[in-house]
Amino acid sequence: MTAAKQQDSGGRLFYLMGPSGAGKDSLLDACRGRRVAGHRLRIAPRYITRQEDSVGEDHIALTPEAFRQYRDSGRFALHWQANGQHYGIGTEVDQWLADGDVVLVNGSRARLDQALERYADLVVPVLICVDPENQRQRLLNRGRETPAEIDARIERSRRLQSDMEDRFITIRNDGTLAYATHQLLAVINNQLSDRVLVSG
Repeated sequence: MTAAKQQDSGGRLFYLMGPSGAGKDSLLDACRGRRVAGHRLRIAPRYITRQEDSVGEDHIALTPEAFRQYRDSGRFALHWQANGQHYGIGTEVDQWLADGDVVLVNGSRARLDQALERYADLVVPVLICVDPENQRQRLLNRGRETPAEIDARIERSRRLQSDMEDRFITIRNDGTLAYATHQLLAVINNQLSDRVLVSG
């Protein structure tokens, strides 16, 4: 389905970006099942070539071979590779947008252009920022990387975050999850309201 047809339906795709440890999965989970401005919020599942019991990330685990089969058969709307893993967003997102739902995606900062190419004006990029010390503690708690790997990740995140904060809607997730969720829901509501005004 084309972006133009999806746009007629009233659906919108909020593309969340941010470093590991920014709390994107927690934010998405807190939004699950909610409605904003009459729209149902749908959380796009991520398909990842990582074990399903990995700490701190809600996803559907696929073997590398299964991932290739999904990709080659066109079952991914978006896909990318990062940190030694393959990531995919299923084409169920297209139907949700066509149904007029609001879709939230845990996306890659480096692949925003892929989302914009497929969904055009339906996409609202949102950057989730976190203080380096909070990020470090969250990554240590997750236990997937060594302290040296975490420090290198934080330095990359610091550079990217500095470059992107002035370009996108930004939510800081250094306080309570409830407050960050409130910020995100307010952003969604404002964007949907602005769209109604423009369309009218």
